[in-house]
Amino acid sequence: MKIALIGASGFVGSKILAEALQRGHQVTAIVRNPEKIQPQENLTVKKIDVLQTDELARLLAGNDAVISSFNPGRGVAGAEVYDKFVQGHKSIIAAVKKSGVKRFLGVGGAASLKTAEDIEFLDSPTFPKEYEPYKPGIRGTRELYYLLKQEPTLDWIFLAPSSQITPGERTGKFRLGKDHLLFDEKGASKISLEDYAMAMIDELEHPQHHRERFTVGY
Repeated sequence: MKIALIGASGFVGSKILAEALQRGHQVTAIVRNPEKIQPQENLTVKKIDVLQTDELARLLAGNDAVISSFNPGRGVAGAEVYDKFVQGHKSIIAAVKKSGVKRFLGVGGAASLKTAEDIEFLDSPTFPKEYEPYKPGIRGTRELYYLLKQEPTLDWIFLAPSSQITPGERTGKFRLGKDHLLFDEKGASKISLEDYAMAMIDELEHPQHHRERFTVGY
């Protein structure tokens, strides 16, 4: 398949890029810093500001799907992070619709998933205190889900990881869930970056979800 991957050099995006290339897909990596990506077969790297909606739409046109792992960058602090996330998400959604690409896969966070008490994780008492400094960015990622829910025609998914997503192993031994956080037999909610990337490309290749959020964990 021909895939446009926004944020291909990032924490999650780089693993999705590796998984997609490993499976033989043709990927256009859309990034701010092309020098962060090593040349590979089936890979084209393009530098663009995602806020340039029309230019982004032209770049996306002709692909089978768009995967977005957009993040405004580590140098942005405070409330500005949330605003930049929202501006970027809105421009990306508009560009996808304008491009004519029908399938959009969004890299989500766990913030919007429900706890056992049916409270969104970000708003629950169980939300870890050590994540507090990152709340504006976490809220910004959650906003992508809210924005997508307002789209009546775009064929989208929002793949939320478990509450802990870290580098690890590509095991292929994970579970999919819907609206609630997943926990393993030890009570931990976690997924490796590598297995998250597997779940994303699995969905790309064999679509099982349409216009909905789902989650992956052990």
